[in-house]
Amino acid sequence: MIAAAEALLSPAVGSLAASSPAAAPPALPAAAHPEFGGQCALGLAQGKSDPTDCSITWVAPDGKLYCFSSEKAKKEFLEDPQGNIERANTFVAASEVDITTERMQHYESADVNAYVTGVITDTTSKNAGVYPLFDPVSGQQLKLVFDHVDFVRTLAGYGYFPDVAFNAQDDPAKHYLVDFWIKPTQDKLQVIDTRIYKAPKRDGTGWMLQTRQPIPWWWIPASEHPGKTEQTRGWEVMSAVEEDIVKRRGDNQGTVKLTDAKTGEQLSLDFIGTHQPVRRLQQDGRFFMCTDFRKTGTTDQYYDIDFWVTEHGGKMTVDDVKVHKVPQKQADGSYVQVPRYTFDDLKFDVVP
Repeated sequence: MIAAAEALLSPAVGSLAASSPAAAPPALPAAAHPEFGGQCALGLAQGKSDPTDCSITWVAPDGKLYCFSSEKAKKEFLEDPQGNIERANTFVAASEVDITTERMQHYESADVNAYVTGVITDTTSKNAGVYPLFDPVSGQQLKLVFDHVDFVRTLAGYGYFPDVAFNAQDDPAKHYLVDFWIKPTQDKLQVIDTRIYKAPKRDGTGWMLQTRQPIPWWWIPASEHPGKTEQTRGWEVMSAVEEDIVKRRGDNQGTVKLTDAKTGEQLSLDFIGTHQPVRRLQQDGRFFMCTDFRKTGTTDQYYDIDFWVTEHGGKMTVDDVKVHKVPQKQADGSYVQVPRYTFDDLKFDVVP
């Protein structure tokens, strides 16, 4: 399956791209982003990768665009669109798990240590000796000085998580521990995301390191090689949500773009963290979790965004994202969160 699925994954983690070296495909509408990177949706549903030029497409009721290798493939796909979408998602998800696992065979902790040190060194050399890092909690752009890589945490099938020590340029006594999420691509390692794990807190006349809450999902597994169990664990769902957030950020300087379905407003948001625990809907088995975002450029306007996740071939996939709570200005000028909807009529189980 690995060989057949390699064509599905681009060097950007979690994204899917067509692998055909042919001429550029016809221009699609500005808002159109083909599902599966332009692979034939029917081919994926049948367990094989089949690049297309996206000249034959279908737009689902939810606005997602699917490409096909031929009119015949499109016709067959539309005989059971929902079932075929689910089968395609399952194949792609399972392929990604296989590919990531196989690629991780080629690296050791020392390789990851050397790689992240090189990334940091290269970045600081271009920024007057400091490593710039946006802190979504404070809304500040930090200027950090690299100290050392503490250790590299490895989670099979998910990547590597080096824990890196920094201190603040303006006060060397202020220490930070920053986690880097690194995954192997087809031919190299790549930084997927960074999160502040511990930050300085004033303690009398000095500073102490304090763990940020909620903690990044990769700290939840009790073992560095947790393996697989029959029961889905909460951190697996959290990893899918955060990977989806990383994809949504793209090249937007760390900002996530979401559309408010009620108002049509295009929101620019900074990701803060995920809520715990994860829950599973008794009705259909979907997983659900809340996340905190702050409106970009503000200090007190917070959104609660809900992510719905489904398991496909052993891999968690975000299927829906909704604005749950929005900031509403009060008479005194402050903001409070106001819910758009409730879950009073739904029953959930907590996922450990």
